[in-house]
Amino acid sequence: METTSQRIVRNSLHDTLVAYLREMVLNGELRPGDKVPEQALCERFDVSRTPLREALKVLAAEGVLRLQMNRGAVVAETTREEIEEIFPIMAALEGVAGTMACVRATDAQVAELRRLHEEMRRHYEAGSEKQYLLLNRRIHEDLVAMSGNATLIGMYKQMLTRIRCIRFVANKAPEQWQAAMAEHETMITALERRDAPRLAQLLQEHVNGTASRIAHAFASGFVRQTEVEAS
Repeated sequence: METTSQRIVRNSLHDTLVAYLREMVLNGELRPGDKVPEQALCERFDVSRTPLREALKVLAAEGVLRLQMNRGAVVAETTREEIEEIFPIMAALEGVAGTMACVRATDAQVAELRRLHEEMRRHYEAGSEKQYLLLNRRIHEDLVAMSGNATLIGMYKQMLTRIRCIRFVANKAPEQWQAAMAEHETMITALERRDAPRLAQLLQEHVNGTASRIAHAFASGFVRQTEVEAS
């Protein structure tokens, strides 16, 4: 019979593997169509294939991976239809999170978000695209985390992993960078003022604007999924 300590260790390993694989997709280490390197991951974590495949099944159920016969787990590609389905949910989640953050976030957390915003501004001014995108993503994730609502945070992470970095590269053009920075400034200011209705509205408009730009890119054939992920 499995002891309590053995069960805790097993559950901890499972959660670690799921989180690590999710981050590999989010940071672009694994791109759409890539095969998950099961053997390499087994060696890295010193585990058998059984716990790894359990983790792969979790991400497959979330739509992040596809389990294919004779090929194993492959990173799923994001379609235009999925973008149209997911972004309204993302907008709603961020709006609710913003409302909660205005009530629950500590002054220290708000100050840290302002610091990250100013750091992102410096990368924007320097044209440092990679660091700008990383900080953009972190600011949104940290703001959602300030809600203090574990269920909301979990749903948000699941949605974010499915759309991956396609969301944050929608602001690559100079005028879009500038607009995104201005929107972030107003959002941070609303949070600092604890203006929940204003922040919720700004977050929803910000996410919906990103969705519109991505949908237009797909519709015009200006960009393919693999090109977006690789940029």
